[in-house]
Amino acid sequence: MLTTRRELIKAGAGALVIGFALPLPARRAIAATSTFTPSAWLRITPDNLVTVICGSSEMGQGVLTAIPMLVAEELDADWAQVRVEQAPADKAYNNPAFNMQGTGGSSTVKAHWMPLRQAGAAAREMLVSAAATQWQLEPAKLRTQSGRVIAPDGRSKAYGELINDAAALKVPDKPVLKKPKDFKILGKPTRRLDTPAKVDGSARFGIDAHVDGMLVAVMARAPLPGVKPLRFDADKAKAVKGVVDVIAIGNGVAVLADGYWAAKTGRDALAVEWDLQDKGKFGSDMLAAQLGEGVKNAKAIAKTQGKPMDALPAGAKMLEATYEAPYLAHACMEPMNCLAWVQGDKVSIWAGTQAQGPVQMVLAQMAGVKPENITINTAMLGGGFGRRFAPDFTADATELSKRSGKPVKLIYSREDDMAAGFYRPPSMARFQGAVGKDGRALLWRADVASPSVMEGSGFGKLPASGVDEEAVTGIADHGYEIPNQHVAYGRVEPPAQVWFWRSVGHSSNSFYTESFVDEMAHAAGADPLKFRLAMLKDKRARGVLELAAAKAGWGKPLPKGRSHGIAVANSFGSYVAEVAEVSVGADGTPKVHHVTAAVDCGLTANPLTIARQIESSICYALSAMLYGRISFEGGRVQQSNFHDYPVVRMPEMPAVAVHIVPSEEKPGGIGEPGTPPLAPAVCNAIFAATGKRIRKLPLDTALLKTA
Repeated sequence: MLTTRRELIKAGAGALVIGFALPLPARRAIAATSTFTPSAWLRITPDNLVTVICGSSEMGQGVLTAIPMLVAEELDADWAQVRVEQAPADKAYNNPAFNMQGTGGSSTVKAHWMPLRQAGAAAREMLVSAAATQWQLEPAKLRTQSGRVIAPDGRSKAYGELINDAAALKVPDKPVLKKPKDFKILGKPTRRLDTPAKVDGSARFGIDAHVDGMLVAVMARAPLPGVKPLRFDADKAKAVKGVVDVIAIGNGVAVLADGYWAAKTGRDALAVEWDLQDKGKFGSDMLAAQLGEGVKNAKAIAKTQGKPMDALPAGAKMLEATYEAPYLAHACMEPMNCLAWVQGDKVSIWAGTQAQGPVQMVLAQMAGVKPENITINTAMLGGGFGRRFAPDFTADATELSKRSGKPVKLIYSREDDMAAGFYRPPSMARFQGAVGKDGRALLWRADVASPSVMEGSGFGKLPASGVDEEAVTGIADHGYEIPNQHVAYGRVEPPAQVWFWRSVGHSSNSFYTESFVDEMAHAAGADPLKFRLAMLKDKRARGVLELAAAKAGWGKPLPKGRSHGIAVANSFGSYVAEVAEVSVGADGTPKVHHVTAAVDCGLTANPLTIARQIESSICYALSAMLYGRISFEGGRVQQSNFHDYPVVRMPEMPAVAVHIVPSEEKPGGIGEPGTPPLAPAVCNAIFAATGKRIRKLPLDTALLKTA
């Protein structure tokens, strides 16, 4: 039995791709009297209902609408008759971006763009062929519209009338796809299919799961990976009315009871003493020192271009700045939970997970059963942001069910989740730059220190270079034309577990890059927008910068006391520029009044989702910039809930305007790209207003006080 989170994750990650393959565009048709199932993704019934099966997890980002839109467009379905179902854990629903079933990396639409359109187009061709045979006409003479096949003379048949004949046909290998100019569903603002259920309360989230006879578990979790309990008082816990059992497992000590409150009260009575050993010395001061050493010893080369500049040309200016960003929690509104039931050689779980494929492999190993005997009932997720890609809560619930012989619903309180590890990596970056007397950038050097999120998560090994690409993304590949560049990585490994967080390395690195570019613009005496445009050849980056600036009124007078800041980032295949309009109070508190965002994410599925995702990203990033910090003292996390890990409240949320660049480029991601530009845009606006640079997050308002 694996005993630590890190070992469990690494073991599961090493096995998770075995036996998995990319999903086929379609499966062989099966003749049936009740349904037409030309692929794993699609089912059509005689009543003309089109059901699309979604293999991705719905965590507020809109995949339960976007995935059906991809199929329905090429199928020429009647959108009013389209339904969606959550897929089981099955390799047929693997995400092509990961070669496993999982949701993350802003990948759902861009990865499924072709496979699901092909599935819809193949089904449409089969239905047309069935109608052509019945009418004794050439298929090329028929057309489709709103779930019907139509003949030249006006005769038509609903898809539901053709399914039996269509099911007997071979699935086309290379169906003809529409040109974007002919789209009727894709690219059009579309109301989400999951909204009614969320409004009327019928939507089921993981925490809603229930089976008769289940026990509820609450855990005293190890404060850091590998830490074991020295002692705990099981008798006191069992003395609580409703407590059934106390079970120690690798990640902590669990109390099982007939309800949540009894389990929590019993857990609190355990009075666990942890054997922290040297990890008890870990604190935020030690972390800062480790990051500083990592910067000094950054030797893994991520990028080198041009030559070292030991001496600057006459009239050139040299500048240097060090930036820092902390550990961050995901702070999902619905904390982690999982209902698990181990019954002999079969395991069933009910959970909001982003990682059905990896979880299936991890649980199979933990329970000692075959992966195909693991049933995953995916519920809606009350926030994910990468946190629900981790297997800890599903693995712990499964072990507790196996050990107790009962179905067990494991629930973390928010305090439990915030102290449970799985944080965005902290980082520090020291920049050096130079601008010539002509105002152009000459030098870009960055030494970056952070833990490795790829190795720390167990999802990858560092290459021979020793560079974790997530540690330098957005710094080594920023897109600016600067002749002399050098970027190096210094790996440090404090004891806390690191994990993927919304936009991963871009979340901190774009703050560093776009802040330092602004510092270079100021040193050159240049307008920050013009300085950027002069160094950018990428038309898409230039396009979003120019659009955001124009829509925000860059360079035009603003109300008294307000200033503009700008930033741009390319992440997950999409480009986003943001202009923040900010004022700063005498007490140093900034107020973000407006954010204007321009996004180029290539071909689009649902513009409404794009706007909402950018708005969501801005809210998430602003919360982190203003308040986000996980700090340690004595080996323990100091934050516990929204009172000491605040998020932006409604009065603090700026007005947001989102402008989408029309594009026929390949689709990019949209769930994360709105996050990276926000912090630098706001901090650059603060500099414009006050003359003071913000180089460490979260913002310290004391630095900005004027009264």
